[in-house]
Amino acid sequence: MVSVSSLNCSLPSFCYLTSVAKITDRMSEEKDVRRVDVHEEEEDGDDDGAVGFSESTFLVPWMRLDMLRALFARNMALPRHHAPVLEEMTLNGIAKYIQSGKGKRILCMVGAGISTSAGIPDFRSPGSGLYHNLQKYNLPHPQAIFEMSYFKMNPQPFFTLAKELYPGEFKPTVSHYFMRFLRDKGLLLRCYTQNIDTLERVAGLTDDNLVEAHGSFHTSHCLGCQKAFPLTWMKEEIFKDNIPVCDECEGLVKPDIIFFGESLPQRFFQCIQTDFSDCDLLIIMGTSLVVQPFSSLTNRVSETTPRLLLNMERSGQTDPIMAALGLGSGMDFDSENAYRDVAWLGKCDDGCLALAELLGWKVIICSAP
Repeated sequence: MVSVSSLNCSLPSFCYLTSVAKITDRMSEEKDVRRVDVHEEEEDGDDDGAVGFSESTFLVPWMRLDMLRALFARNMALPRHHAPVLEEMTLNGIAKYIQSGKGKRILCMVGAGISTSAGIPDFRSPGSGLYHNLQKYNLPHPQAIFEMSYFKMNPQPFFTLAKELYPGEFKPTVSHYFMRFLRDKGLLLRCYTQNIDTLERVAGLTDDNLVEAHGSFHTSHCLGCQKAFPLTWMKEEIFKDNIPVCDECEGLVKPDIIFFGESLPQRFFQCIQTDFSDCDLLIIMGTSLVVQPFSSLTNRVSETTPRLLLNMERSGQTDPIMAALGLGSGMDFDSENAYRDVAWLGKCDDGCLALAELLGWKVIICSAP
């Protein structure tokens, strides 16, 4: 047996290894399941929150192990410094990086903040958020409207809310058309969205361009026989104030958005296996990046891939104490070791326009339909 003294390592490294060993041992006993509970975490006051779900802090076991292995590999050699990958840690530096031809496979991770300028309300703002205004439905608690058990017992509140927020009632924003333009320029590898409003599709992105991490209204399925129903059918039922029922088994039909206790779409797990290793620029817009597993995706790109955050506030940052120990895995905008992360603070649409102007695209973005 190897003694602690024979390891001849620094205290932070030893503490780190000990923590990894304990956590890995505990996690090895968990089943390799792909069930993730989800809930809304975006707030309008912080990051222009709008309709869109975010995962809880419960991580899929295999994903947690993957993250720990990555952390372990990155932090064995302390301290570590990287040469800057951008000419400057600003939006202009990102623009120069794209213009140089290095940013050819851009991934976008987007959350609720890209849809508020479309008029879609957020969930949590006092007085105006959806959760505040759900009191009229006499729910046991606001989140019950997105709980499968409550939905099966009383689906009316959900479908009443769905009528107010249904796709087609809102138009895409500048942020949505910015991603469409990246696609048209051959630069968009994929858009990972937490939103369920389908505005990415309305702006022109297709199935191949999208990973709808929390599902969407685009399709629906019977909870009984699993028969599929199109968007047009579901919209007609909702606007007739009907409870959608399957015409074959009379089961309840639910839009394919992720409720509490449901699994994330299989496509999410399939695409992340290659997309983030292929990515050479990550653009994150309108999300607080505080919940998992969506927020952990920022750490799946290579250590030389620049990451741009367009948001009302800094999010997804490495904890300062963990960073000092060499254990941080989030983004670093401000420390002396910052070398690839840029935060542009403000409304997502304004950030997209500012970047588009630096790239000479502003006139085209502004003229989008």
